Amino acid sequence: MSPVGIVGGGSFGVGLGVAIARNGGEARLWSRTERRAPEGVVATTDLSALTECELIFVCVPSMHVPAVAPEVGAHLDGRHLLVHVSRGLIGDDLQTVSRHLSANTPARRVGCLAGPLNPQVLTEAIPGGGIVGSRFPEVADAVREAIGGPEVRLYETDDVVGVEVASAMVGLLALGAGFCLESKISPAAMAVMMNRGLHEASRVGERLGGEASTFHGMAGAGDLFAAVGGDERAEVRLGRAIARNVDLEQAGREAGAYIEGVSIARRVAAFAERVDMQVPIAAAMASVLDGHTEVETALKALMLR
Repeated sequence: MSPVGIVGGGSFGVGLGVAIARNGGEARLWSRTERRAPEGVVATTDLSALTECELIFVCVPSMHVPAVAPEVGAHLDGRHLLVHVSRGLIGDDLQTVSRHLSANTPARRVGCLAGPLNPQVLTEAIPGGGIVGSRFPEVADAVREAIGGPEVRLYETDDVVGVEVASAMVGLLALGAGFCLESKISPAAMAVMMNRGLHEASRVGERLGGEASTFHGMAGAGDLFAAVGGDERAEVRLGRAIARNVDLEQAGREAGAYIEGVSIARRVAAFAERVDMQVPIAAAMASVLDGHTEVETALKALMLR
């Protein structure tokens, strides 16, 4: 197996590196600054080191993809497979990361890894799973070879757009789950909120070209079950902090990670207004995140709607 490249030295990139090494592969982890890598992972600040890697994971937030894509693309050609793990969408038109990578790098076989995977699952070999969205079966096969196994069960679908939008919207709903958990609303009310949130997400996904059924699978419902079930992902921690009236900047520090759902809420709400679509949960969360509405007020308004 050729080396597997990883672009981005955050916790998810490191987790992927550990999982690759555990599977007997060689992981090459690129970041802009020098860092100490776990055993079995080769750290580098030289993008040319990824040229020999057939499969390359892109593990940077969506807001940084437009800057990183041409840099990485300068070292790629048509034989490379690109798989991103971003929970974001790019720009006001909500462009998917895979479309941006296809348009701005020589790689054409691209995909997205999503679902209830997190750095802890990957690093500690905790049983879990995910889904690879790609129109190219060899992309899913390569991901499965790199990190799949008894602890990481991987599914696949050719609905790339659905997987990417579902992943982004679940990141947003996980923030809402944090609001609900900290506000101690009833499990029944939480179920209503998350169920309607998934329906809202599927409407956005269909408008962008995805399939509604994808939102009830591993990328949507499966991922949301993990968030509500207590995997304590960064989005949930951020939502809890905001519900305690911690300001957004401090809440982000408490969460310990960059949360893409913060900007997604505003952009989904603005997109829906432009196309005459109702997204009350995304709009309410945008209002909370912008400091216009208190969490309890927003939750009550949604339940009374």
